[in-house]
Amino acid sequence: MSKRDYYEVLGVQKDAGDDEIRKAYKKLAVKFHPDRNPDNPEAEASFKEATEAYSVLSDGEKRAAYDRFGHAGLGGAGFDFQGAGIGDIFTHFQDLFSDFFGGAGGGGGRRRAARGQDIRVETRLTLEEAFVGCKKEVKVRGAAPCDTCKGSGAAEGSKAETCRHCGGAGQVATQRGFIMFSTTCPSCQGQGRIITNPCGDCKGQGQVLKERKVLVTFPAGVDSGVRLRVSGQGMPGPEGAPSGDLYVDVEVAPDERWERDGADLLVREVIAFSEAALGTELDVELPDQSKVQVEVPKGTQPGTVLTLRGKGIPRLDRRARGDLHIFVNVAVPKKLSRKAKKLLAELDAELAS
Repeated sequence: MSKRDYYEVLGVQKDAGDDEIRKAYKKLAVKFHPDRNPDNPEAEASFKEATEAYSVLSDGEKRAAYDRFGHAGLGGAGFDFQGAGIGDIFTHFQDLFSDFFGGAGGGGGRRRAARGQDIRVETRLTLEEAFVGCKKEVKVRGAAPCDTCKGSGAAEGSKAETCRHCGGAGQVATQRGFIMFSTTCPSCQGQGRIITNPCGDCKGQGQVLKERKVLVTFPAGVDSGVRLRVSGQGMPGPEGAPSGDLYVDVEVAPDERWERDGADLLVREVIAFSEAALGTELDVELPDQSKVQVEVPKGTQPGTVLTLRGKGIPRLDRRARGDLHIFVNVAVPKKLSRKAKKLLAELDAELAS
């Protein structure tokens, strides 16, 4: 049984940020937790499925591989349930909730600043570029650190002050009964500092809207519908937090010379009647301008398809390549000289005898 898409499992979009993914997982984990659903194998399976999806999408490297190549790109690197007890899954589950509540004691220190937002753009490649792979600059319009304040948000000659309400921790302790909780400081919104004299160019945000170019590597064999992830090239994070990621949606333009079917390449060649009858050799050009030689056997009929294994488009998931299919058509002359008609008549008589 094939695995479901991890984003579908968690019910989030493919450009969802880390916080959205964690919240979606928390909701599903609580819903399908075995303690809430004793003797319910379907709930336990859903719990495991959600945990597996979260273990991949919450890890930058694993998510990048999954975004590029799907389940095939993980190579077994996802959460391994084979031989893992339910206790191992609970440990993963408890780690998530320690992130939400600042640790077991509730004193979790200053809240980690949220990472920057992700950016999604679209780009179009030619078949030649997709065949060999390429590097292209992609225009990205989004927030960038302010040059005036260097991203601090404070005006020149001033700096942000430590929040007096939380002492710079970004969190304040609140006691409910016997339990101590850490909550976001309402004065500084969890930043731990307050800007009293904001930068005039960015209005204290530390960021301005700019257009920039990002060099993106497109692997050989990339196809329409593939989404590439470029780490750290999204929106800058606040207060020096990590930047988001850039997602590039690929579209490969159709080509009048070649057709593509997954990793297979299709090309059409026209030969003369004499070549079809006697056989010939063709030099077939590939999108990278190299040529492969194919033998056309004698007696080839119109519509014959000749296949060269391993001469198609590189596959993303491994080093192998698809196949090259040559559709052979036979040219029939519309006008014939008297001599040509005589020769064909003689040939027809010879073949009939």
